[in-house]
Amino acid sequence: MTASGQARLRAGLIGLGAMGRNHARVLSNLDGVELVGIVDPAGDTTGTLRAPVVPELGELLAMGIDYAVVACPTALHEQIGLELAANGVSALIEKPLAQSVEAATRLVEAFESAGLVAGVGHIERYNPALQNLRTRLEAGELGEVYQVVTRRQGPFPHRIADVGVVMDLATHDIDLTAWVTGQEYRSVSARTVFRSGRLHEDMVAVVGQLADGTMVNHLVNWLSPLKERSTVITGDRGCFVADTLTADLTFYANGAIDTEWEALRAFRGVAEGDMVRYAIPKREPLLVEHERFRDAVEGKNSDIVTLRQGLRTVQVAAALLRSASDGSTVDVDPRAASDQGTVAIG
Repeated sequence: MTASGQARLRAGLIGLGAMGRNHARVLSNLDGVELVGIVDPAGDTTGTLRAPVVPELGELLAMGIDYAVVACPTALHEQIGLELAANGVSALIEKPLAQSVEAATRLVEAFESAGLVAGVGHIERYNPALQNLRTRLEAGELGEVYQVVTRRQGPFPHRIADVGVVMDLATHDIDLTAWVTGQEYRSVSARTVFRSGRLHEDMVAVVGQLADGTMVNHLVNWLSPLKERSTVITGDRGCFVADTLTADLTFYANGAIDTEWEALRAFRGVAEGDMVRYAIPKREPLLVEHERFRDAVEGKNSDIVTLRQGLRTVQVAAALLRSASDGSTVDVDPRAASDQGTVAIG
């Protein structure tokens, strides 16, 4: 029971990898929630977990849970998710929703037909820098948006074996770009390289366009010793730079001082203006994500990443892989991207 006398939600966790252990840490201390069990065939290798670890999902379901967090490998998301939906259990599924459009679609249909709350763990939406940036864009502080550029690079994560950088990392940038701008993708073109000797791509460069004409560029890899998580949005009044590693947001304003150099007056560009680094509250994104999902399961009005939004991201990622495979520019129909429809990739 909570302090107010309300029954605590009973939560389960599937998967104890690097991200799974972070979920376990947050769930173990989340107000209004009791972590009652964890599924992982390897068991608790550290001996530090408060909840029992069982090898099979059926054993967790037998404990009686209200919702589960799915943090197992992406290839298992569909199987686990469908079983949870069939047993009436709500689910927060780590991103990406699934490794294919078809699998993601089946998950959407299963949870919707069961009338269950379900979401996708696109954690960047809860990064303080990006949340603050979105608020400022909605208020019109940047004016018209021209371009969104993201860079997400770093060393190879040895825990990832079933997908490449497009599904594992670029899905972060696809989701955050559509969310922070409020615009869906219209078209994408991508190039990939394979340098680590693995089956899947380990670097991708993307050029895309959003529904309102905004240009998009993504550079994603796990071949760099430099870890970088940067989102730069340029518009009519300057540019915002969000560093999601440090949760810092900086605004670079266009200058308003006329130049006296006659030769430069013919070029109607911008000049350097003031720079502002905002002081913003910095709560842990994973904790905020869990609080929002808990509230949604309790029936409260809460901002979570829906499965249809997660499906949309998988569809755009699939378009990137198709583009990289055949060298084409792939159109992604933004008219079919609402929560009432699926997306046609042409």
